[in-house]
Amino acid sequence: MKRSVFFQPNDGWVGDLIPFEKDGEFWLFYLHEDRTDPKPGTSWNLVTTKDLTQFEDHGVSLHHGSETDLDFNAYTGSIVVDDSGIHHLFYTGQNPQNLGPDGTPLQLVMHASSTDSMRTWTKHPELTFGAPDGYESGDWRDPFVFRDESKDQWRMLLAARHSDGPERRRGVIAQCVSGDLITWQHTEPFWDPRRYITHECPDVFAWGDWWYMVYSEFSESFTTRYRMAKSPDGPWTVPKLDSIDGRAFYASKTAEREGRRFFFGWIASKEGNTDQGPWQWAGTMSVLEAHQNPDGTLGFSFADELVDSFWEDIPVSLTNDLPTPLDVPDGYTASISNEDLPNQFYAKAVLDIAANTTECGLLLRSSHDGDRSYVLRLEPKRGRLVFDRWPRTITGDAQWHVSGDVPFDIELERPCDLDPGEHILEVIVDGDLCVAVVDRQVALSARIYDLSAGRIGVFAGEGSVTVTELELRKRTDN
Repeated sequence: MKRSVFFQPNDGWVGDLIPFEKDGEFWLFYLHEDRTDPKPGTSWNLVTTKDLTQFEDHGVSLHHGSETDLDFNAYTGSIVVDDSGIHHLFYTGQNPQNLGPDGTPLQLVMHASSTDSMRTWTKHPELTFGAPDGYESGDWRDPFVFRDESKDQWRMLLAARHSDGPERRRGVIAQCVSGDLITWQHTEPFWDPRRYITHECPDVFAWGDWWYMVYSEFSESFTTRYRMAKSPDGPWTVPKLDSIDGRAFYASKTAEREGRRFFFGWIASKEGNTDQGPWQWAGTMSVLEAHQNPDGTLGFSFADELVDSFWEDIPVSLTNDLPTPLDVPDGYTASISNEDLPNQFYAKAVLDIAANTTECGLLLRSSHDGDRSYVLRLEPKRGRLVFDRWPRTITGDAQWHVSGDVPFDIELERPCDLDPGEHILEVIVDGDLCVAVVDRQVALSARIYDLSAGRIGVFAGEGSVTVTELELRKRTDN
């Protein structure tokens, strides 16, 4: 049993997750990435957790095939259980040597089953099928199966692409239906917006009067989004804030427990372990809890179990006594702690933001004078939360420069409502990981490599903010 804020195996990285709730416990299957060359093939590994803070790593659950098998790479899918208690696992089989008609590696839907409560899996290669005519054979993946009781059938959603149309707008969630989970019939698309390259890791669930469709946008934003409808047949509408997180949190899929819905994804690592490094596929597992607002839209926050695991207060004193307002109508000011913070902590700041304030927020791993830090910046006039760093690196060698020529990463910003008044900014930092949440509605994840230590601070720019509460906690086991 491993206690962790964000789970990562000792021998690799977490790729796409396939969460499944069983008897109050989350069984979190995931694509195991070890980044060796040549790649040995991709398997499904398994980690289980009851409280989202203690994880038991079970290693490989579904083994990938040999170099000649169709499932040399066993990619993303889903698990359902039938009326007899048999678990059915649907996954994507791919072998780089097995090319389809379009000249790219063939992607196939494959099937395995378990009669011993998911302890072992038996593969059924005879049930394998690929894309029908009209779809690209190299994009037929991530089968998500759910039961539609209103139609007395199983429905399978697939990340697919039309074989014609604009190259980067062919994405479609294809659909197959079945009465027995064995024989599948292709039918009309589930969702066909002709907007994205493809819609990875589709997921659909009902919550109260609403249905939700989740997908990961494999296009310009590279993020996970959701849509809403009153039935699984649509029409699907776009909520005002339709993304789950920013660029760093990807391929999120969901599971429900006792009326609560959790989104499991991975926070991408960066090449070279530097802030300026390119994003990499796979990373460290992270979980967000969804909250259903009165209008059916979703907000996202830390799970209470995770926050409660930080129970030891961290004494902190700032250069300005709180709650003295930081009042700078036409300038900038910051109040920095006198103490360095531990490598892992939870922070909660209640910020009373005055009207017409340009910016305010928290400085993380700051220098003593606040001139160097990571920045969680609330911008009321622009209606957004931004993750930034100052000064910004020019190279990827962890050297900090005075130059302002490098722009902040626009992919690490989230729209959020910041009307005048109190707002709650929460953050969890663990090593090179940082996740922030505003008002239990908007989440933003990031990597923080180049600054490994420092202080916390609060700041305001061109306006006024009163920090009515600043709470910091750590875990006693760290």
